[in-house]
Amino acid sequence: MANEIVVSGKSYKGISYTEYMDRTKIKLLSTNPNNLTEEEMKLFYYTKLNLQRSIRIEKNYIVSDKLKSLLSSISQEQSWLVLTEDWCGDSAQNLPYINRIAECNAKVKLCILLRDSNPELMDQYLTNGSRSIPKLIAFDKKGSEIFKWGPRPKAAQELFINLKKQGMPKPEIYENLHMWYTQNHGKEIEKEFTELLQIILAKYL
Repeated sequence: MANEIVVSGKSYKGISYTEYMDRTKIKLLSTNPNNLTEEEMKLFYYTKLNLQRSIRIEKNYIVSDKLKSLLSSISQEQSWLVLTEDWCGDSAQNLPYINRIAECNAKVKLCILLRDSNPELMDQYLTNGSRSIPKLIAFDKKGSEIFKWGPRPKAAQELFINLKKQGMPKPEIYENLHMWYTQNHGKEIEKEFTELLQIILAKYL
């Protein structure tokens, strides 16, 4: 089912997390790798690997009681818009956490839009001039921005920047980054969302 969200006066129709995952599975099943170009094959491989990563997180992640308590305090409707793509490794490592967190309160509606299909919207939320994803922007029921998050936890972003400065090849950077995600088990994203909600609730309540 499509989720409609208004940003800067323009209406966008997104999809739920479940629909996003279902579309990814169907896409992988219906694609013949033999018909793909070399670049398309890379994206196909990344998407397949990312689906496995996301499913693993879904099976193992339980929202902490502290974060659940904060989420239960949200009394007004919010829309959490996430810009992403299924080939993005950072999205695979973070979006399942975001979805599970959003599920803790029915007043929080998670709406997913594909970055490459919405370049004008993406360009409103660049990270250091880059279309980095996933990018989460939360809005209240009036359409005002509440907070922004992404494209990755701060500790992961610092690791990425430091390895890049060292001149490490991109494949090795991402290998180290995914190792960090595996070892962290979502602790940093939990910590950041807890801190975000504490600030937001203090402001809005």
